[in-house]
Amino acid sequence: MDMNETKTRFLKMHGCGNDLIYFDGMSIQNPEILAVKLSDRNKSIGGDGIVLILPSVVADAKMRMFNADGSEGMMCGNSIRCVGKYLHDHGIVESLHMKIETSSGIKQLELIRNGNKVTAAKVDMGQAEISPEKIPVNLTGAMVVARPVTIAGNTYEITCVNMGNPHAIIFTNDLAHFNLVAIGAAFENSDLFPEGVNLGVVQMASRNHMQMRVWERGAGETKASGTGACAAAVAAVLMGYADKDTSIEVAVEGGILTIEYTDAAVYMTGDCVTIYEGMVEL
Repeated sequence: MDMNETKTRFLKMHGCGNDLIYFDGMSIQNPEILAVKLSDRNKSIGGDGIVLILPSVVADAKMRMFNADGSEGMMCGNSIRCVGKYLHDHGIVESLHMKIETSSGIKQLELIRNGNKVTAAKVDMGQAEISPEKIPVNLTGAMVVARPVTIAGNTYEITCVNMGNPHAIIFTNDLAHFNLVAIGAAFENSDLFPEGVNLGVVQMASRNHMQMRVWERGAGETKASGTGACAAAVAAVLMGYADKDTSIEVAVEGGILTIEYTDAAVYMTGDCVTIYEGMVEL
C-alpha cells in the first residue's frame, strides 16, 4: 500500500456483512485511537473496527483487529477470511492454503475461488473450549450448558463457548423481539465474565439450521460474528439441537455462515468481499 506524509491507503472489506477497514499495519501508529475515529459511520469511513495486516515469522501473515471502541479483539473469524483474500489478491501469498497468526494462535485457511476471483474461505478455527475457566466465566462445573444465571435482575439460560473470543449463547423462540442492545450491554459488563463476553441469541429454524443475532464486546450489535457463529453451532450440538460432523447453517443479518463441529476442530466457511479501496488522512 502506498503512503505519503498525510494519507494512507485502506481497503473496506466485509465477511457476511461484518465490515472492517484494512491497513498495511506497518504504516499505522496508535491503532486503538484510529479504530475509534475511523469506525464512526457518520463522520468517517465507518465500520465495526480496523484490521492491521502485518508480517509474521511463524505464519504467512499476522492480523491484529481493533473494535470500534478501540479495544483489541483476540480473534475475528469474518476478518481472517478477508485477510486471506487480501494476501492472495495482492500476490503476497500465491497459495490458496495459508496460515495467519492471530492473538488466539495460528489459524489455517483454504481460499475458495469462483473463476479467478477469491469469493470465500474455509477456516480451521481450532478446538472449542467449553470449560468455565477457558471462557472465562465465574461459574463452576465441567461446562456451562443451559445454566440459569441472573444478570441485571433477569434470569437467562446460557451456554458458554470460547472460540478465540468468549461467547455466551441464549436460545429463544422470538429472536426478532429480543432486546439485544440492553441485554447485550448488560452481559458484556457483567462481573460474571472477567474479560467481558460476546452474546449470541439463537433461534432454531430446524435441526442444523439456525438464525442468530450477536452483540460483540467493544462493537455492539453487528451483522455477523464468525467466532459467534462457531460458538452458536457448538452450543446447539451441546443442547441437542444440531449434530456433530455435519454442516450447520447459521443465518445472520449479513448472510449465512456454514459451521462444522468435529472432535479435531471447528470449521467455518463464509464469504469475503472487497467493498472499495481508498486513501484516508490519518
